[in-house]
Amino acid sequence: MVKPEDLQCWKCGAGLDYLIMPLSRTAHCKACDAAIHVCLMCRFYDPRVAKKCREPIADEVKDKDRPNFCDYLELNPAACNPGDASEANAARSDLQALFGLESDDDSTGQDVELSQAEKSRQQLEELFGLKKDD
Repeated sequence: MVKPEDLQCWKCGAGLDYLIMPLSRTAHCKACDAAIHVCLMCRFYDPRVAKKCREPIADEVKDKDRPNFCDYLELNPAACNPGDASEANAARSDLQALFGLESDDDSTGQDVELSQAEKSRQQLEELFGLKKDD
């Protein structure tokens, strides 16, 4: 049996050491709020086989990332597959260069959006000759 200390969220990779076993159907990741009792967390999940499940007698589950009632769920410590972010980062840099946006690697995407929104607001106010009240 897999220990919670060995598990990572299938979606974000955060540790799941706070989980209580046996796993509840309503268990969620504290970091990204992803459901944990899902096919994507199971050792039988395999996208290369029929129904994407190697358990031959399990009922088919259509939504592999939604909580389900499968009794054959066996948690997989290697379920997390975050992928390679370098391609996404390169595309983001290209878009920023294309639109003349400054790259700010120290801030989150939300901070960049807020600063871009503020810049857009300033441009709009300048266009209509309005001044921003401070």
